[in-house]
Amino acid sequence: MITFPLHQPVAIFLLVLSIILLAPLIFNRLKIPHIVGMIIAGVLVGPYGFNLLERDASFQIFGQVGILYLMFLAAVEIDTYYLKKNLRKGLIFGLITFLIPMVGGIVASRYAFNAPWHTCVLIASMYASHTLISYPIITRFGLSNTRSAIISVCGTIITVFLALVALAQVVEFSDTGGFSWLGMARLLALVAVYVVAVGWTFPHLARFFFRQFSDSVTQFIFVLALVFVASLLAQLIGLEAILGAFYAGLVLNKFIPNRSQLMGRIEFVGNAIFIPYFLIGVGMLINVGVIIKGWNVAWVATNMIATALLCKWLSAWITQKMFRMTSNDRSLMFGLTSGKAAATIAATMVGYQYGLLNEDLMNGAVLMILVCSSVASITTQRAAIKLRINLTDETLRKDELQERRNARQLVAIANPVTAEGLMKMTVLMRHPRNTLPVSAIFVRNNDDNNIAVMGRTALKTAREAVDEMDVKVDEIERFDLNIVSGLVNVAKERDCSDIIVGMHRKTNIVDTFYGQMIENLLAATNKMILMSRCYIPVNTLRRIVVFVPQKAEYETGFQMWVERIGNLATQLACRVEFISYHETSAYIRGVLAADKYTIRTDFLEMKSWDDFIIYSSRIQDDDLLVVIGARPASVSFSSDLENIPMYLSRYFSRQNLLVIYPEQFGKDAEMPAPIDALSQNMTVGGSFRFPWISNLRNAYLEARRRRRNPIP
Repeated sequence: MITFPLHQPVAIFLLVLSIILLAPLIFNRLKIPHIVGMIIAGVLVGPYGFNLLERDASFQIFGQVGILYLMFLAAVEIDTYYLKKNLRKGLIFGLITFLIPMVGGIVASRYAFNAPWHTCVLIASMYASHTLISYPIITRFGLSNTRSAIISVCGTIITVFLALVALAQVVEFSDTGGFSWLGMARLLALVAVYVVAVGWTFPHLARFFFRQFSDSVTQFIFVLALVFVASLLAQLIGLEAILGAFYAGLVLNKFIPNRSQLMGRIEFVGNAIFIPYFLIGVGMLINVGVIIKGWNVAWVATNMIATALLCKWLSAWITQKMFRMTSNDRSLMFGLTSGKAAATIAATMVGYQYGLLNEDLMNGAVLMILVCSSVASITTQRAAIKLRINLTDETLRKDELQERRNARQLVAIANPVTAEGLMKMTVLMRHPRNTLPVSAIFVRNNDDNNIAVMGRTALKTAREAVDEMDVKVDEIERFDLNIVSGLVNVAKERDCSDIIVGMHRKTNIVDTFYGQMIENLLAATNKMILMSRCYIPVNTLRRIVVFVPQKAEYETGFQMWVERIGNLATQLACRVEFISYHETSAYIRGVLAADKYTIRTDFLEMKSWDDFIIYSSRIQDDDLLVVIGARPASVSFSSDLENIPMYLSRYFSRQNLLVIYPEQFGKDAEMPAPIDALSQNMTVGGSFRFPWISNLRNAYLEARRRRRNPIP
């Protein structure tokens, strides 16, 4: 027999799943953000509503996991380049959005409630602290790396930390009657040790684990364990667990590319279970019925809500004016920083436990949490829609490179062992807006059943490797005269721009480094060919070192391979080091600027082949060496390039390697504008003319202008 509140585990979980399923569908029709819908659903089914569910240990556990998950996702989805670029602004905003609510809250509480000073500080810390309760909306609209979102996330960490310090000092004052400067110094020292220890240990553990285990489920459990280790350590030193979860996300950020199976699992589990559980649990804490108990509760709640929202809006407005941001940016920052949950709930419970808050103030704080969370979600969604529309319009107006971004990639699959690595490298080199499928092909020229079974297994492995990356895979099993004929014919049939193959492994002493098949493929097609060999998981690479031959900028496929490197570095959040001639470096900078790649780059000038030998000696085991080749008789081919296979075979047999032969001898491509180009047109050797140089140079100048006054 079913009784209420529910106690049967199956019935409880069924009801929660029904809420997670139906709340977004119902409230979206009412134009109410689904986050508010989850909280309202929690109010209705909770002990202060229809009493269908108790807020038992399951909601406390899953709710705590949910808020930790929310903070971890906020950190791991941030592009570290944008984070570093906006870190100073985020710190300033954090101080502003802490100090204004603190000052305003102390004054308002003193005169409105006639409370003691230490109680006023406690209430003000509740106004100052906030939770990124509406951050899932930002994720859903793809705005995680906009300037206003990153500034808000940085500001959240500063604000929560300072609010928790204020809370700790209030508790200390209640116990001892004074403030402990020694205790604060001890906390700051422990925080410094914690930051260094986690920041140094976690990357080494992650790099070791990801190299040993490639299963995405095992990797997911490992990452989750690190998040909770960081959260637990934060609690042990006196911080809130959410700070530890956020810091773990920042440290593990570069090991979890946005387009990876691991990232797909992290987002799915969090958005499907943990975060909804947290939101429902917040709603179950809220007792709307206290409003009718007397006008005093309504007055207290109204005062607290107005003060909290006004101070947060004022903080966002000051920051907007200070950094010359748009009104949509201000609305987004206000929406993200006005939500109340984890830290505010903790301060409310502590204040009531120590007798600093009476029942009216506690009920007013609970109602403030409900209203502020609703306002935060509605404001964030409206601002996110406007920002998304503006970004989309800008993309439609300025996306002149869509044809190259929508690369048609053909991946030669032959071995189940190497299929996964090849596919992951291929997907990470794609532009994020590329929606075309990847063609995975297995070619055979006989009826050997064992070879056929191995090939089909390899194709299945290739498809499964990118199943959760939102990338469609076309599996092709082809019978042809030989592998080269099969690849070339399919590439022509499907108009593929890239052909990706695994690096050949020498089988005997007379075998060449590339192998006969790859040499024949280079001779049979002028399309871009990429040969990959990666001994470690691609997401554990620390640096990409690119060797570029002289006059590479004059090849048809120059801009294409630069974009592939830019996409790969963006996904891995790692540094790129170009070893190139001075003239070529200027054109590489032009491509990166015109396409708005925000990656860390270093340029090492090369004057002769000996310089490449010297520079390449610094390649480490966790680096990726990228070598740009050239077919004989092409513009960038030289006698030095003939030595590349021998040099790589002799000195780089154990290093991660990517050899790229750009598209050559094709139609004249748009010439990328070098940074120091002075002319509007250019001719090379009397045979090449590049009429697009003016447009690309203007694109670079526009990108430089945006760096001075960035727009998200």
